[in-house]
Amino acid sequence: MRKDLRQRMKEDWIFCDGGFGTLLQAKGLKGGELPETWNLTHPDDIRDIYCRYLQAGSTIFNANTFGANRLKYPDNLEEIVNSGVSLALEARVSCGREDDAYVALDLGPTGKLLEPLGDLPFEEAVSIFKEVISIGVNAGVDLIFIETMSDSYEAKAAVLAAKETCDLPIFITTIFDEKGKLLTGGTVASTVTMLEGLRVDALGVNCGLGPAQMLPIIKELTSIATIPVIVNPNAGLPRNENGATVFDVGPEEFAAYMEEIADLGVHILGGCCGTTPEHIQALIQHVKPHNIVNLDNSYVCRISSYCEALTIGESPLIIGERINPTGKKIFKQALRDQNYEYILSEGLRQEESGAHILDVNVGLPEIDEPSMMEEVVTRLQSITSLPLQIDTTDAEALERGLRYYNGKALINSVNGKQESMDTVFPLVQKYGGAVVALALDEDGIPETSDGRIAIAKKIYQEAAKYGIPAEDIIVDGLAMTISSDTNSANVTLDTIRRIRDELHGHSILGVSNISFGLPHREIINSFFYTMAMQNGLSLAIINPGNEPMMRAYYSFLALTNQDPQCGSYINRYADVPADQISSGNSGKSTATTGAQLSLTDSIIKGMQESAVCAVTEELKTQDPLVLINDVMIPALDVVGKGFEKGTMFLPQLLMSAEAAKAAFEVIKQSMSGQKQESKGKVILATVKGDIHDIGKNIVKVLLDNYGFDVIDLGKDVPPEVIVDTAIEQNVEVVGLSALMTTTVVSMEETIALLKVKKPGTKTVVGGAVMTQEYADSIGADCYAKDAMATVKYANSILCPDSV
Repeated sequence: MRKDLRQRMKEDWIFCDGGFGTLLQAKGLKGGELPETWNLTHPDDIRDIYCRYLQAGSTIFNANTFGANRLKYPDNLEEIVNSGVSLALEARVSCGREDDAYVALDLGPTGKLLEPLGDLPFEEAVSIFKEVISIGVNAGVDLIFIETMSDSYEAKAAVLAAKETCDLPIFITTIFDEKGKLLTGGTVASTVTMLEGLRVDALGVNCGLGPAQMLPIIKELTSIATIPVIVNPNAGLPRNENGATVFDVGPEEFAAYMEEIADLGVHILGGCCGTTPEHIQALIQHVKPHNIVNLDNSYVCRISSYCEALTIGESPLIIGERINPTGKKIFKQALRDQNYEYILSEGLRQEESGAHILDVNVGLPEIDEPSMMEEVVTRLQSITSLPLQIDTTDAEALERGLRYYNGKALINSVNGKQESMDTVFPLVQKYGGAVVALALDEDGIPETSDGRIAIAKKIYQEAAKYGIPAEDIIVDGLAMTISSDTNSANVTLDTIRRIRDELHGHSILGVSNISFGLPHREIINSFFYTMAMQNGLSLAIINPGNEPMMRAYYSFLALTNQDPQCGSYINRYADVPADQISSGNSGKSTATTGAQLSLTDSIIKGMQESAVCAVTEELKTQDPLVLINDVMIPALDVVGKGFEKGTMFLPQLLMSAEAAKAAFEVIKQSMSGQKQESKGKVILATVKGDIHDIGKNIVKVLLDNYGFDVIDLGKDVPPEVIVDTAIEQNVEVVGLSALMTTTVVSMEETIALLKVKKPGTKTVVGGAVMTQEYADSIGADCYAKDAMATVKYANSILCPDSV
């Protein structure tokens, strides 16, 4: 009888299988042919591949279901999945591996980008994955293996689909580039933080890179992960040889690398594209004699956005408090009017002022708070890289915020009342999160630090019942105004100190509460803030636009050796004139409360409505073409260069493009009747057999905004259609995209046909499997590592004078 997989992977090596498409191609899979259809048309070949991996020694082998979803198979999905799983179960029996091998439902990406960056709603993605998982579970799989995810938001949708459909183990691997970034900007730390919060059983990396190129990523991964790590690399980097895709790392070389990787603390190992049963057999022979190296990373509290992870407790952090209607008439009206641009601008101003986390509280009695929370969280996380704190007392609003948040959120709050813990902790258990815990209960707020510490301990104990570690509980020591109790600050500071020294925990305060009812509150607030940090305060909810508070923060870090070479202090204050220091108006923040953003800033920050307002105003005095060429294109260039340098990420790039697009529409209307100049025509297509069009769609958005006439032929496009369109439209540049190695042959066929029927046409190629060498080997004129590279190449061909 098979041992429980969750238990087995704690004490034994787990070996995955290798590439599936590689072996299908060797058996005759044609370029553009859908691999999963072979479950029906070539069952003996599929069964044979399963058996070869089982005979090689694989512990886990994937059913041939990677691309199976209703987008790709709208008419026979159930038949495809059932057949793939059934053949796997048969192979396990025929190979005598019923007692020690596990059949995985292989779940790949949908090929679409989720809203608001793309056109696939989050819940639709969850539904797509649920449908496949439900079929697979009913067919008899042993685990859900989500792989090749390049977008953390889609990864979250897949994990939630699995959790909401079954209780089988969930394994997930993502695909990083050589810089350690997901397509949508996620880092190793942000990805691990979110996935561990979602309580997957194992996580790791696959595809995109060979074992040598993956090593730096794996070292970072094993330095922070606290659950089992999976590593399934390609057999090196792909290239074209005599019309076939080949990889440059053989079985023995692959196994030697994997031996090194195993010694880093990885004990779930296998392969991806280009690897074969021989690679897996060699891997097992090299690795199995080794003792398992268990990861011994201590669990630390981290929260994350889609691209940034913050460790709580390393140094004091600031939570911006301004996205909150309390005491803010204009903000309240913005909520009533659904004026999202105003709400988002509050977030951006706080980010510029120095906040590390943004509090999001949108509660008003007269509005639909759950819907507003969902909308604000979704929009806000598209334009800022800062982690968010979901702040609400409404359970439905809390769940909506957590569900649609692309990361691991900070949650504000729970308290010592049983009803509160019964409501909040199940949501944390499902979605992940670090929780602000108010030191109060059914008896109210204790007047002593003893009472508050006792409640903190009670909350820790209750959280543990849900598997929530104490490190993820951040205790609010409760700052109460000294205007009514002059000893209250002492009690709060003693509570904060004891949280650090006795509980070895993390603490938080809403700092400004201490001065309620007093004149010139910022004087008290800033001194109290410094005292709280001295007593171990981890997080402060403050207004980062309040300069006395920020002076206290930067000064404290410099004085306590938490600001190397006083770099942050110098950067903020070195160039500030003395008269501004004495007046209290200092610091380098460019944030201006309530000011209308310029057209340039609107585009850079991705603010569509602001861009429309700004361009409408500018058109009163400026020539439209001047605005396009001298304002909008340079603004897009700022974002593009930031993207290339890694200081801005894909969501910001796309939201910036959408803001520019909105402004362009206004300009087009103003130029109605006038001839509008195009830089030239560009064809874009995802090649035959491939339905993954994320990359293509991103490129289209950018080319549109840079003034090109884009002919988007969509996905799964035959070579003949691309070539005929190029001839009919006299197109000089053709962009081709492919995600899978099995479809690159269609790319090569398209390029070859273009050279014959429309010589001189330039081709630019991209996609997860593509490299410069691979692009050269199939005859492409340009390899674009990202969307901006395609824009640059199109400019160089169609507008050489502008380069």
